[in-house]
Amino acid sequence: MAAGADEEITALSADALSQALHAGRLSCRELMQATLARIARLNPVHSAIVSLRDEDALLAEADERDAQLRAGRTMGWLHGIPQAIKDMAPTAGLTTTLGSPLLRDWRPAHDGLMVQRIKAAGAIVIGKSNTPEFGLGSHSFNEVFGITRNAYDPAKSAGGSSGGAAVALATRMLAVADGSDFMGSLRNPAAWNHVFGLRPSQGRVPSWPAADVWIAQLGTEGPMARTVRDLALLLQIQAGADTRVPLSLDGTEDFVAGLEGFEGGARIGWLGDLNGYLAIEPGILPLCEQALARLQADCGCVVEALRPGFAPEAVWQAWLVWRHTLVAARIAPFLQARPENRARIKPEALWEHDGAASLSAAQLLAASAQRSEFYRQMLAMLEGHDALALPSAQCWPFDAGLRWPAQIAGRAMDSYHRWMEVVIYATFAGLPAISVPVGFGPGGLPMGLQLIGKPRGEAALLRLARAYERAAQDLLLIRPAE
Repeated sequence: MAAGADEEITALSADALSQALHAGRLSCRELMQATLARIARLNPVHSAIVSLRDEDALLAEADERDAQLRAGRTMGWLHGIPQAIKDMAPTAGLTTTLGSPLLRDWRPAHDGLMVQRIKAAGAIVIGKSNTPEFGLGSHSFNEVFGITRNAYDPAKSAGGSSGGAAVALATRMLAVADGSDFMGSLRNPAAWNHVFGLRPSQGRVPSWPAADVWIAQLGTEGPMARTVRDLALLLQIQAGADTRVPLSLDGTEDFVAGLEGFEGGARIGWLGDLNGYLAIEPGILPLCEQALARLQADCGCVVEALRPGFAPEAVWQAWLVWRHTLVAARIAPFLQARPENRARIKPEALWEHDGAASLSAAQLLAASAQRSEFYRQMLAMLEGHDALALPSAQCWPFDAGLRWPAQIAGRAMDSYHRWMEVVIYATFAGLPAISVPVGFGPGGLPMGLQLIGKPRGEAALLRLARAYERAAQDLLLIRPAE
């Protein structure tokens, strides 16, 4: 392959690659060679891709995909496109650590449901994308693979927990990527690496296998991409009901067909810093407001400042009860099997686990009632608005050597995740939310804006994001230095 050819190939969107592969303008082998060459050059700096498979095996798989295309057969949109699955999703025969040294050697026998769907669409799984231990905290570091470093400044955090996916996208090591989102894990790293991340509605992308299919409903898998079209196309593959997951959403809505059909007039409620409640570093709110001004001027949206129709501190306290309960359920099996494992689990995970020990069923039900009331309050705000807007993060990407920022804008943070409180609202209400890139701060670091949609409103949210993408092309073309 000629010098620079790999960069030309990997600069293409996933949809452009799919079209080129199916038209015979590009072979799956050429794409795999270009991808592996780029990973070899950039991954030593950023540590976004982990558990990379053997090159010969990957090229052999690419040759098989080429043979299928020559015979007139295609598996789907992802046919022959390299993918690195987030290291939280079970992937058959491939080391899946969840970022924990306790699982350093775990090789699942079976794929998770989302991985099955991605493979069935023709993707070639090349490895995994890095994540923090047990996916906890929006900073992708762990004792197994180390720190994933920001695409725009390797001295800074990539965010998380889908940090490896976001950096791989931004640096063109992947064309499109899966991730997951419990507390902003698709949105925060997207913002910090100048890409798009979509948290789907609760139940839109079912997760299987799962120990519990009734209560553990805060986390969800979803797509990340450099373009809104790629985001919609990957969501189309990930979404769909599964009878084993009873709260998964029925329906076969087409998220791609109406993508260009935005007609303007959308009403957006700007929540900002929740009337001073959220600590937010200087420069973030003005950058988000510039993006909203672009939506207003170029896309015909109506943007208005909106006071929160809920009590944020009460929501936070209810959130803590839910988070402690659900995280503890994930950590407990490792401690029950071997109490000595406690020394090998990071303190933030233990804080969640131990915080749940004193909680009662009555407290969880009270927190559920508070969550239900919050959902009604969010619906009330959405009655007069098509989307609600908030920053995707409260601070700029921080030094990669820190575990988490102890202060934001002079205010002390009282937990390892209080600094990312801004992302809990879409999660807690089960609403779809997309992070769109809004530009760069004085230090050259990226930021994003969350747009929270109506219940099950991914299609409308994607149309709005696509209109913004068209208006912000000058901004979105800015790439990280190499």
